[in-house]
Amino acid sequence: MPALACCVDAAHAPPGYAFPAGDSSLPFPVPCLPGVPLSTTSIHAAAASENSSGHWSPSLSAALYKIDAWGAPYFSVNSSGNVSARPYGTDTLPHQEIDLLKIVKRVSDPKWAGGLGLQLPLIVRLPDVLKNRLESLQSAFDFAIQSQAYEAHYQGVYPVKCNQDRFVVEDIVRFGSPFRFGLEAGSKPELLLAMNCLCKGNPEALLICNGFKDVEYISLALIARKLSLKTVIVLEQEEEIDLVIEMSKKMSVRPVVGVRAKLRTKHSGHFGSTSGEKGKFGLTTTQILRVVKKLEQAGMLDCFQLLHFHIGSQIPSTALLSDGASEAAQIYCELVRLGARMQVIDIGGGLGIDYDGSKSGDSDLSVAYGLEEYALAVVQAVKFVCDRKNVKHPVICSESGRAIVSHHSILIFEAMSSSSTSASAASMTSYEMEYYLSRLTEDARADYRNLTASAIRGEHEACLLYADQLKQSCVDQFKEGNIGMEQLAAVDALCELFYKTFGASDPVRTYHVNLSLFTSIPDFWGIGQLFPIVPIHRLDQRPSARGILSDLTCDSDGKIDKFIGGESSLPLHEIEGGGAGGNGGKYYLGMFLGGAYEEALGGIHNLFGGPSVVRVSQSDGPYSFSVTQAVSGPSCGDVLRVMQYEPELMFETLKHRVEEYCHHDEDSDDSDGDHRMGSIATVANCLASYFHNMPYLVAPCSATGMNNSDFYYCNDDDYNAAADTSAGEDEK
Repeated sequence: MPALACCVDAAHAPPGYAFPAGDSSLPFPVPCLPGVPLSTTSIHAAAASENSSGHWSPSLSAALYKIDAWGAPYFSVNSSGNVSARPYGTDTLPHQEIDLLKIVKRVSDPKWAGGLGLQLPLIVRLPDVLKNRLESLQSAFDFAIQSQAYEAHYQGVYPVKCNQDRFVVEDIVRFGSPFRFGLEAGSKPELLLAMNCLCKGNPEALLICNGFKDVEYISLALIARKLSLKTVIVLEQEEEIDLVIEMSKKMSVRPVVGVRAKLRTKHSGHFGSTSGEKGKFGLTTTQILRVVKKLEQAGMLDCFQLLHFHIGSQIPSTALLSDGASEAAQIYCELVRLGARMQVIDIGGGLGIDYDGSKSGDSDLSVAYGLEEYALAVVQAVKFVCDRKNVKHPVICSESGRAIVSHHSILIFEAMSSSSTSASAASMTSYEMEYYLSRLTEDARADYRNLTASAIRGEHEACLLYADQLKQSCVDQFKEGNIGMEQLAAVDALCELFYKTFGASDPVRTYHVNLSLFTSIPDFWGIGQLFPIVPIHRLDQRPSARGILSDLTCDSDGKIDKFIGGESSLPLHEIEGGGAGGNGGKYYLGMFLGGAYEEALGGIHNLFGGPSVVRVSQSDGPYSFSVTQAVSGPSCGDVLRVMQYEPELMFETLKHRVEEYCHHDEDSDDSDGDHRMGSIATVANCLASYFHNMPYLVAPCSATGMNNSDFYYCNDDDYNAAADTSAGEDEK
């Protein structure tokens, strides 16, 4: 409602109220506090503070959202107030930074405007960041090995369970080929994809076979060995050794075997639950000794070459890491003594991510070390034990999935609207409020008089008490049918006005986002995992509200109300002010550090499928990036197929229904046959389009020109020329 339409002369205000002099735009009256000038009441003081707060800058937003803490060295806020990706980490030059808002515009603009026509939500993959993470991890271990005079090398493997996307895995194999980087699989499908990808990798790369195994799994791993892939079958259960011995003899393949040891070392956080003596995986020392004996009896003890352990994801400190590595190194040296031809110590995963930027070892959300400290702790621990036992230094392998892929993926989604508990007060004029309050029951009017009297006397606590009492009394009377909905709304508006004036109002709004939490951020719902979430633009403006995020699903758990830093709400901007910068009122948020697990774990609750995905590489072209791959998210038809529906048959059923409906229309109006035929075609075409479009909301006046059948891809030789084609687009 326009502000002018809400203006009411002060004479019409209920007793105890007045309007501030010179301000005729208030949509409802403000309580007057005796002895206090009206302009200094809390609500106006807050407004004055807001107006006189001074200049806001991108650097202040970076500090507010801790972007420089959790985002370094890959994310920062640029001078335009947008989040930028730094694809080469600390080596990124200013002109190489990639503005995330420009990616969104390039991808979501309709095709006729030079865009790709994809619908949000959107996952942006940055393969340059992926490559930098691999190189940084390798460099950290290379430096530690050189500085400690360690006499073996490091070669890692990527556990594909973290993100099995084809292009992610292929990129890791390609980027890791110069330093023999391999893959780890935990199931038969993962083993198949790992075998396929490593056919193009370094021939010295390891293929680690973890997970529970049956005859088929072991046979497949032995086939991989036959194909000259450096396959290691890691025993998770003691009985698996019997299958390995039996199948290797049948297939005439000499296997390489490892065991996963159940260490005593563990950490107490959520991610440490799979470690320790009672952990889900691995063999005890007694079981390992029995495996050694069985291999020796089979004449295969030389096949025992790797020791694996894992003390939990997100290892919080290097002290705990050193303890685990030392214990494992002791077992390794004992296996050498027992005659095993040991070659590799696999330290598993656990290299953590600093999700909240606190660099703390006391939280599941952070770690108190960097890559260099992590590598040094491992090398020192293993070297010390091996030197003391006069054992040759083993090759060090790690399965660092979270640390490799988390940074390279960004989930971007749109806030469509916001709401707050104070909306009722803002939508009712003082005249309307007075009109409906005057028609309350006598008991309710008595509570109202007590409320206004306590406000006049300046008794804040009593005022809030009477407001609660009035509200509850009216709710009870409404349930009994004694007052109407208009009176109840007027009381809600009045009480909210008092709450806001006395600082008791809940200032937190609910921002409704075009996203399924269960599909795109399942770890938040499942285990309470927090990720950095920030606006990707307008960071040169002061956030004017605080909010929680509510998703599209019809589920009360579909909301994000916990954020990094222990916050229960997030500083956000007004959506209606989002038109600044030419974004047409759109307000985009990004979830960062979510490249591991979220896509693989996501479900289709309410039949919302996954987001659209684009692969963006740094380019020396005019926009600093090129889109090298773009895939629309699953359509309504796709998610229906997952639940065993057949969209084609569904469409035919509905089309027949349309023809039947239009036939009835024809019976009622025989003179308009052409209109009938046009109506049938129009409705049928609409139905067909709904099957092909994504399930997410479509913004008004938007055009999405890319349905699920569209796929855009170019190879690395061509990508620099593939996507910098947005004619006439401003570069800011």
